[in-house]
Amino acid sequence: MQKSILDTLGIDVAFIFIGMFVVIIILLILILVNKSKLKKLEEKYETFMRGSDAQSLEATILEKFDDIDELKEQNEIKTQLIKKIQENFQVVYQKIGIVKYDAFQEMGGNISFVLVLLNKENTGFMLNAMHSRDGCYTYMKEIIKGESFIELAEEEKQALEQAINQNETI
Repeated sequence: MQKSILDTLGIDVAFIFIGMFVVIIILLILILVNKSKLKKLEEKYETFMRGSDAQSLEATILEKFDDIDELKEQNEIKTQLIKKIQENFQVVYQKIGIVKYDAFQEMGGNISFVLVLLNKENTGFMLNAMHSRDGCYTYMKEIIKGESFIELAEEEKQALEQAINQNETI
């Protein structure tokens, strides 16, 4: 008589069938679990693709791209405005110096003053208002790059130094 390979190995055919049956049951369970997960994923996908208010995903994405383009345009406009403002700051008076004093030592109260207004390059003007019993006298002196071509009084020098030594804002 012929002996089969299974008999030679000492394996019963019933064990093979039981093992195959268990593997088939496990595979069927895995298929059902995967089918359930796939159904949930399809539902999420459908919800996502519908979007809000029945808009399609494509329309929403295109709208966002349009918003980005508009933001880029607005950013460029604002960048140009900032450059113009910075250019204007080069010539506006941004440094100030003021000294109050008693011009004639007779009035009291230090009601005379020197006011210096300078731009970034320390160019501008100086106003000197001297009060006396007879009236008020106002003088203006031009300041170019931190210097005056007219001789300055001590109070005027102090006000000019105050303005020149201020920290620059921009």
